[in-house]
Amino acid sequence: METSSRIYIAGHRGLVGSAIMRSLEVKGYTHIITQTHQELDLLDQRAVSAFFREAQPEYVFLAAAKVGGIGANSAYPVEFIYQNTMIGFNVVHAAYTAGVKKLLNLGSTCIYPKMAEQPIKEESLLTGALEPTNDAYALAKISVIKLCTAYNKQYGTNFLSVMPTNLYGIGDTYDLENSHVLPAMIRKFHEAKVSGVNQVVLWGDGSPLREFLYSDDLAHAVVYLMEHKDAWDIRNGAGDFINVGSGQELSIKELAETVRAVVYEKEQGAGNSVPDAVCRITWDTSKSNGTPRKCCDISRLSALGYTAQTLLQDGIKKAYTDFLNRSSGYQ
Repeated sequence: METSSRIYIAGHRGLVGSAIMRSLEVKGYTHIITQTHQELDLLDQRAVSAFFREAQPEYVFLAAAKVGGIGANSAYPVEFIYQNTMIGFNVVHAAYTAGVKKLLNLGSTCIYPKMAEQPIKEESLLTGALEPTNDAYALAKISVIKLCTAYNKQYGTNFLSVMPTNLYGIGDTYDLENSHVLPAMIRKFHEAKVSGVNQVVLWGDGSPLREFLYSDDLAHAVVYLMEHKDAWDIRNGAGDFINVGSGQELSIKELAETVRAVVYEKEQGAGNSVPDAVCRITWDTSKSNGTPRKCCDISRLSALGYTAQTLLQDGIKKAYTDFLNRSSGYQ
């Protein structure tokens, strides 16, 4: 890409899209194209096609999606499969018809089987059953990945998909119904703190293992891939896509204790731990744990020289500051 290239970010207000925009701006890109939902409904195929014909973007980051945690995915499978499929198909098809030079599609590691061999390689796609609590979202994302690969195969396009692990960071969603596990924890611990309640109830038993990546670290990776790597450079047995992660995992219990330590930083006792008398964590084992373990194999990306830079506790501190700045109603 040239710094003057026309670059469209679909979903520029979201966690991923806003991080990509920050990364591009820091690097001096001057022609970034954005559209709010009010300006362009990505579910409307005609509107999307008309926008691409008029704006003529050369490069596209497809970061728009309907996202949510286990509760939202379980309660609204229709919205998750329909909206994410339509958004992806409309943007990818319009990119092809408008002659876009390169498209980078943001997927999710939830596309992999629930019991995939760990750490999860790209070749694990479609080798087993999905996690039932988010299979609708996963199926939509898989369909878009396969559509990108199909266009590459049939029409010689340069559409690359990226599978990020669990993300968090500036611009995240903290709504308890629609947020993912880490931002939901930030809000729960904060609300317990300001209300004086000394208990936070979390789903499951805390045993699942997860990997987390700060959103700006993801942005640095995908901008690098857009600048330097084509779909055929990344191609593997499963298709034209690549995992992006931190390579580090921890249990949900350990994550909860880390978030609690950040939110209750001034209340920590001996050993920099938060006493249960200040805030006790209670696990609701009647709720689903979700996938027992989900850690990415990032060897393909690591071979390109990428390493995540943000330590988890530092990233959570930045995310908590962002929450406080944007959620005055909860303080």
